[in-house]
Amino acid sequence: MIPETFDHIPVLAQEVLDGLALKPGSRVLDGTVGLGGHAKLMLAATSPNGELVAFDRDDRNLIVAKERCTEFGDRVTFIHDSFASIGTRDIGTFDGMLFDLGFSSVHVDDASRGFSFMKDGPLDMRYDTRQELSAAVIVNTWTREDLTSILRRLGEEPRSAIIAKAIVDARREMHIETTYQLAEIVASVVHRSGKIHPATKTFQALRIVVNDELGEVERGLLAAIGKLNPGGRCAVITFHSLEDRLVKTLFKTQPGLKPITKKPIIASEKEMKENSRSRSAKLRIVEKI
Repeated sequence: MIPETFDHIPVLAQEVLDGLALKPGSRVLDGTVGLGGHAKLMLAATSPNGELVAFDRDDRNLIVAKERCTEFGDRVTFIHDSFASIGTRDIGTFDGMLFDLGFSSVHVDDASRGFSFMKDGPLDMRYDTRQELSAAVIVNTWTREDLTSILRRLGEEPRSAIIAKAIVDARREMHIETTYQLAEIVASVVHRSGKIHPATKTFQALRIVVNDELGEVERGLLAAIGKLNPGGRCAVITFHSLEDRLVKTLFKTQPGLKPITKKPIIASEKEMKENSRSRSAKLRIVEKI
C-alpha cells in the first residue's frame, strides 16, 4: 500500500491535458494508471459523461487509484493487466490515450518491492507479483554472458562485463537475495562517478527485463493505435532513452499518424524543482488521421 505521507504528483499534467485536447464526453484510455493522478484530471476534463478505461499491472496501484477516483463512479473501469493486452480485449475505441511509462515513485519508496538500492529489500522488481520471473531469479541463475548482454543493451552500462563477472563470482559464495547485496557487489568493482550510484544502470536493466518493459511498450502501443478514433490523440511519457527511441520510431513508422509534438515536451524548471521525477520525462503526442 502507498505510504500515508506519499504525495503523488502526476508528471507533465497540464501538458498532457492540453495535448490530448479532451472534451466533455470523450472516451479515454489510461494504459498505466498508477496512483490515479492523470486519471482524475482526465475524468474531470471529460465531465460530465466522459469515460475512462484504466490498466495497471500492479494490483496495489489499482487499489489506490480506485480510492482516488471514487467520485467518478461508473465512468471509470479498472483492469488489472498490462496494457499490452489491449488488443485482445473488447474495450471499444477511444478519443484519447495516455501511457505514462516507467515505474512509479511509490515503487522506489516501498522497500518490499525491491526496485531501489536506496533501501534494503528483497531483490524482486516485479510490477505484477503474479509472475514468476524476478530480479533474484535473473541475478542468481542467468549466465555471465546473458547478464553482460542485458546490462549493456538495457542498462547502457559500459562496464557490463566487469559487473556480470562480479555477480557470478559473488553468487558462488552465497545466494544474492537483497537490493543492498547487489548494490554492494556492483560498487565493489565500479567506483562512483559524480552523484550517480554505480548500480543505477544495473538496476534499470534488471527492471526492464523482469517486466519486459520494451516489449510491452511495442505490443501495447501498436494495439492501442488500432483502437484510436480518427482525430483522437495518443500521448506517451517516457523516462529513459531506450523507451523514447522506441516510441519515436513507432510513431514515425505507423501509417495514419500525425505528430502533434515535433520535439518531445519536457518539464519546466519549476516542475523539475517541485517534482524530481519529471527531470527525465519526455512527452510525445500523435493524432490519428
